[in-house]
Amino acid sequence: MTRIAIAAGGTAGHINPALALAEELKARGHEVTFYGQPSRLEGTLVPQAGFPFVPLDVTGFDRARPWTLATALVHMRRAQRAVAAHVASAGAPDVAVGFGAYVELPLLRWCAAHDVPYLLHEQNSVPGLANKTMASKASCVCVSLPVAIDAFRGHVGASTQIVVTGNPVRRSVVDASREEGRAHAGVTDGDVLLLVFGGSLGARHLNAGVCALKDELLARPGLHILHSTGAKDYDDVVRRLALSDDEAARWRVVPYIDAMGEALAAADLVLSRAGASSIAEIAALAVPSMLVPYPFATADHQTTNARYLVDAGAAVVLADERIDDPAFSQELLGLLDDPARRAAMRAAARALRQDRAAVALADQVESLQTPLARHA
Repeated sequence: MTRIAIAAGGTAGHINPALALAEELKARGHEVTFYGQPSRLEGTLVPQAGFPFVPLDVTGFDRARPWTLATALVHMRRAQRAVAAHVASAGAPDVAVGFGAYVELPLLRWCAAHDVPYLLHEQNSVPGLANKTMASKASCVCVSLPVAIDAFRGHVGASTQIVVTGNPVRRSVVDASREEGRAHAGVTDGDVLLLVFGGSLGARHLNAGVCALKDELLARPGLHILHSTGAKDYDDVVRRLALSDDEAARWRVVPYIDAMGEALAAADLVLSRAGASSIAEIAALAVPSMLVPYPFATADHQTTNARYLVDAGAAVVLADERIDDPAFSQELLGLLDDPARRAAMRAAARALRQDRAAVALADQVESLQTPLARHA
């Protein structure tokens, strides 16, 4: 058994891939411990998943507010002492993995100072500052998208490998059943299910564009819609749609989808933003998709994320600014009316083997631990 330390935090986009890796490593017999901030999302999700959790307190440095550097450095030194104290009492890890948030810095700096190999995983097409900072001493940098390889050149060390593994998706999503998902959604074999979501916070413009197509969508017999609005936009979408009881039987509006695996497995077409986690889950379940990247993402990375599926033939992409154009309705309705095209897109998505990303990343972790394993 090998001791593996994982640092991930802040958002579900960092934490869920880390948990997917942890599940795979645990299934292989390894001991996994998480490092994170108890006040952030990882403080809830990690203990819920049953993994040991070491609390750290860090803050990021805002370059637009230089005075935040002093506070960030104080918190970082305290966090590094907390890592050292935990290691002194519980033992050193054999390998560490960072998923790109600031909370990885104290753990990985301790590893670099004590010759413990570590690996980085980057979910997005544009690397974050933490991963770029730690790349020079990493044994391996694993990326979700091939385009991220060039973004790391100039940051990695001479012996650092850069490997495309994909973005791990939790087993509860990968193993979701289409039959159970469609039964839960009240959809029969002959129906078509359109799944609409904009990420955990929703997407106001995307929601408005779908609402404007209400009559055209509901005019299609057998079409059902599962529409996740985000909590902030739920009331507004319900008001805009003003669904009758008969219409509501085919158009289900919810603020958030808890069982995303079931929803994706049930879907015949997805309309969504192009966040890293969304792309990974859509690809893992091989669902045809129409992607509308969030236009204000850093370095427009959602558009780059979307190209991964578009270039494979598994998705189409439309700029947010075109939601109000005829192109939006033409593309969406055209896909809904063309089962052969959707079948080809599903086959293209399946060929990406995104459902194997956790396995591929776990293989890379195991490749690092053998020479220096202390607890096998």
